[in-house]
Amino acid sequence: MRIDLHTHSAASDGTDAPGELVRNAVSAGLDVVALTDHDTVAGYQEATRALPPGLTLITGAELSCRLDGTSLHMLAYLFDPDEPELARERELVRDDRLPRAQGMVEKLRALGVPLRWERVAEIAGSGAVGRPHIAQAMVEQGVVETVSDAFTEEWIANDGRAYVDKHELNPFDAVRLIKSAGGVAVFAHPLAVKRGECLPESAIAELAEAGLDGLEADHMDHDPATRERLHGMAADLGLLATGSSDYHGTRKTCALGEHTTDPEVYARLVARATGAKPITS
Repeated sequence: MRIDLHTHSAASDGTDAPGELVRNAVSAGLDVVALTDHDTVAGYQEATRALPPGLTLITGAELSCRLDGTSLHMLAYLFDPDEPELARERELVRDDRLPRAQGMVEKLRALGVPLRWERVAEIAGSGAVGRPHIAQAMVEQGVVETVSDAFTEEWIANDGRAYVDKHELNPFDAVRLIKSAGGVAVFAHPLAVKRGECLPESAIAELAEAGLDGLEADHMDHDPATRERLHGMAADLGLLATGSSDYHGTRKTCALGEHTTDPEVYARLVARATGAKPITS
């Protein structure tokens, strides 16, 4: 069984429509795929309608968080999407994305980058606008060669010259809200140092005590030594260790199923969820 627990569709900053994503998951040989768009569940219905025979869909979201100035992401799986407190927080983050993205475009223009907000909005389409859409516009203008090249201190990385803060959850509140909604909380790419400053291991231990369920250990932004370290940390803290692609369609180089989750770990994750069940066609 091949299980990928972290993917994005065009409902946030991926390039595949939700229905296209689940069809591509089958083509990639996956048995289980999780749809974890940023702070939104907007892709659920289309993905469910298009679900091919033999594929299981795990509903989820990747929540934007910040602790003591450090940005991080929390994967929420199989929560009740209608639970009001978590829904309200997701809405606050989504509502803040538009003025935040506009602010980054204004900063880039002040730095001499000839971006048009209209083009960024066109790239985002009906999805929640985010930094990858701005980065793609920068690629089109020849400012950077790849989307990843825009995520530097020179441009739109955390604390970069054109970075603008947005509403983000405290991760302890995120864990509480996910669990209250019947979901399972997994810390996404926790030691991805190329993305910026990471939380210290002491904070991860505190999150585990607060109810965190797992760590995303096998990820494209973790080298082999870091993956081994995270598996050991998860074992020490009594956490699940997952693996995922963090697929974004053509916006990133990673492929569906590039990293996967052990079936036994997946079964334990599903057993903990009370807010929603896996969906099969």
